[in-house]
Amino acid sequence: MQNRGHEHMPSIQVIIAALNEEEGIGQTIAELRNELAPLRVLVVDGRSTDRTVEIAKNMGADILLQEEIGKGNAIAKAIENSDLGVDYVVITDADYTYPAEYVPAMIRIMEDQPEVGMVCGYRFNNKDKHVMRHAFYFGNKVIALTHNLLNGVSLADPLTGLRVVRAHVLRNWTVKSKGFDIEVELNHHVARQGYTIMELPIKYRQRLGQKKLQVKHGAEILRRIMLESIY
Repeated sequence: MQNRGHEHMPSIQVIIAALNEEEGIGQTIAELRNELAPLRVLVVDGRSTDRTVEIAKNMGADILLQEEIGKGNAIAKAIENSDLGVDYVVITDADYTYPAEYVPAMIRIMEDQPEVGMVCGYRFNNKDKHVMRHAFYFGNKVIALTHNLLNGVSLADPLTGLRVVRAHVLRNWTVKSKGFDIEVELNHHVARQGYTIMELPIKYRQRLGQKKLQVKHGAEILRRIMLESIY
């Protein structure tokens, strides 16, 4: 966020979970630093076998090596090792799919609206062919409907990987998810703290590198939705 005179400049911690993302991690961090200088970046690496860690280090990121596996575990470890004394935590993917240019607007929403606990990037608004024709688009629609009906947390894109969260909301969060169900759990955690969640339309880019989320992970996500409905 650009400095506007003596206006309060929010402090920001960025969390990125990564596994073999050498194609996208450098550009992801560079873009974030361009939009949000200064900021702290923590990359949690799931034992990559490529140059992900080397590139992230060269970009000035702090590195946490993940002992277990899964995105949920990575986010949990990041929260345990992050500075949650900051104002906001930005959670994004390492594959360069989420443009950092939207993050300042997401933060401004939260600065202006104290009832908002999290702002999410909504991917499916631009009708891009590479997004709309993908099987994950239709899977996301099914999950969104289930998410709303069972848990009452109404989001059009509940699985988005780009989020800005008030840091203090994460301080008392004991993460249960191990894998790609982490986004569902976070949605419910924020709502249970009495906050609303907003979605900001973004332009979603094609990823750099190999996709990790598979159709089989849908069952894991739906199971998390059902578990959250009874907690």
